[in-house]
Amino acid sequence: MQNKFLMSACAAAATCAVWGDAIAQAQAPTQQIESVVVTGKRANHISKGATGLPMELKDTPQSISTLDKEDLANFGLTGSNEALSLATGINVEQYETNRATFNSRGFEIQLTQVDGVGMSNDWGTVVGRQDTYFFERIELIRGANGLLTGVGNASGTINYVRKRPTNKDGGEISVSAGSYDMRRVALDYNKVFSSDGSWAGRLVAADEDKDSYVRALHDKRSTIYGVVDGQIGDNGVLTIGATFQDAKQRSPMWGSLTLVYADGRLADFPASSSTSQDWTFWNIRSSNAFVEYAQALNPDWEAKLTYNVRHAKEAARLFYAFPFGAGLNNDNTGLYGWPYSSRVITDNQLFDASVNGRFEAFGRSHTLIAGISRSHQEAKTDTQSYDTTKYQFLPLPTFPYPGNAYPEPVWGEFSPASGGEQTLTRFYAATRLALTDQVKAIVGINAIKLVRTGSSRYGSVSPGDPVYPATRETSPYFGLTYDITPNVLAYVSHSDIFQNQDQKGIDLKTYLAPMKGVNRELGVKAEWFNKQLLTTLAVFRAEQHGLATVAGTKPDPDNNNQPMDYYEGRDVKSRGIEFEASGRIVKDTRFTLGATHLRLKGPDGNDTYEWIPRTTVNFLVDTRLPALPRLNLGVAGRWQSDISKKGGARQDSYALVNAFAAYDVTDRATVRLNVNNLFDKKIIRGLAYGALYNEPRNYAVTLDYKL
Repeated sequence: MQNKFLMSACAAAATCAVWGDAIAQAQAPTQQIESVVVTGKRANHISKGATGLPMELKDTPQSISTLDKEDLANFGLTGSNEALSLATGINVEQYETNRATFNSRGFEIQLTQVDGVGMSNDWGTVVGRQDTYFFERIELIRGANGLLTGVGNASGTINYVRKRPTNKDGGEISVSAGSYDMRRVALDYNKVFSSDGSWAGRLVAADEDKDSYVRALHDKRSTIYGVVDGQIGDNGVLTIGATFQDAKQRSPMWGSLTLVYADGRLADFPASSSTSQDWTFWNIRSSNAFVEYAQALNPDWEAKLTYNVRHAKEAARLFYAFPFGAGLNNDNTGLYGWPYSSRVITDNQLFDASVNGRFEAFGRSHTLIAGISRSHQEAKTDTQSYDTTKYQFLPLPTFPYPGNAYPEPVWGEFSPASGGEQTLTRFYAATRLALTDQVKAIVGINAIKLVRTGSSRYGSVSPGDPVYPATRETSPYFGLTYDITPNVLAYVSHSDIFQNQDQKGIDLKTYLAPMKGVNRELGVKAEWFNKQLLTTLAVFRAEQHGLATVAGTKPDPDNNNQPMDYYEGRDVKSRGIEFEASGRIVKDTRFTLGATHLRLKGPDGNDTYEWIPRTTVNFLVDTRLPALPRLNLGVAGRWQSDISKKGGARQDSYALVNAFAAYDVTDRATVRLNVNNLFDKKIIRGLAYGALYNEPRNYAVTLDYKL
């Protein structure tokens, strides 16, 4: 164990070296320490990306993609789930109107971050959508993420990179209107406060209000974000920011559609069909604040402190419709109702301290980062009582039924239903070692201690719930890159993976043991056309042992005999190949083309997780016509192979295409038309936990005006 820890520590030291390289470039290349000059740091800021390493994408020994703010704006991708559905190798399982999971390379993504920090998601479930207007870009790393957090699996990491102050005054206002009575207004404005540019701030706000193609569904989301950064003394930079969001959803679906008859036939309902009732809602208010301080220690070394805090409140009254048997009756009856009301409070705190820089050894320059972090999360759920003999499990009429088919219960008092907390403490280190001019080794390690008490986020408080044992784990990471030519790089990487699990076994009391495994990747990256185009070809293989997989459903005696899924640990292997090309071939044309093909095998060697498409292809293209330089046209789309779920729905292979046309009316004003689902395809999505129909063809018109 000690040898493993030392090897991991060396690895970590190696990866750290990478970070220092980028930091050194951002500082003045003198041999004596000078003032930081915050304007230069803003202009030359290099993101650590989803890997935590400030390297160029080509130099990172894993597959990484980005969705930048230009793509997000052009294609009207204001919601994060819609944006991610066009990303290479990412599948969005929108199994309810307000909840989704993401998967990559066959496994659920259980880590989303903001500016490279965050904790793993409970169950991999994401509640609500992020508004993409607040981000400079979205970074996606596919493969193991243990180097970043100390816990993780072989799927990947989604990192939302927030907008930061710039060196120029100005901004934009955006106004949109579209299908389903959609109305949206957004503002982004930057202001330099001091004459020397050492202090600046940025304000971003958006308000969106719209109905839906789903019966009675209505969404309203208001968000505001402010951030200020500036110079402290000669060598310090302080950044302070906060985000507030108020999201309200009326008539949300809790659970998804039942699209299978008891005899196995697939039903076909209007896309607007909903199981919800008019008295339901799901409201979420959240606030997130952060402080960062970076101090230059000398020309080659920097120390950094980061503190993030998040507070969220959910209030929901929901309605779940389900069959007691294998599916619907032939006359579309057979569903029963389950009303539910809850309030949830979640608090997160994360502190991180690190030092990174450049050092000389064996006649070469290397980089290093080392740090410690501590994250703490508390979650509490209270549920509201009602007379279950009068309002629970009543039969529903023929589906699709209207929004007044089930009576709202007379609600009683709130009482505790679930609650728990977890604390993750970790030491991490990484280094990038220049072995030769062409060969670089990246070695990293995470040593973690995870302590959890109480029930999981979607569990229940019951007398027999065990206390989680403290978990300690050391995960090494190794990467090797070789510059075949100045523009072509080959790489190989290996990472141990480890993930605690919130799912319970057949007794509905005992939590499954942590999942463990390994992740390996081999690839080639190449830059073309004077670094305007980057291509990546990778083959990957991952093994996850003891991965929580649904094994059945049974009544929970400690939870009013409500039906609960129970799980078993399953060994799953994933292997495949992935390709992506992103950038420009000619000056006025940008594009991304990605493809993933994989195989998933269970412990018996047969296919498993059949709801995950084995082949996906995505593309985004936009161009300005030489004859009409003010006109910008673009198309984006996704194709995937057929999917199915045993005992559930099925979907043949399909392609969905979006398009836009934008015209610069003046140098300041641009009008854009977006058409989503251009060919009006009807498909079933979200098979992992149920099924929903996709959105029919819809439109939006936007006016962007530069201030």
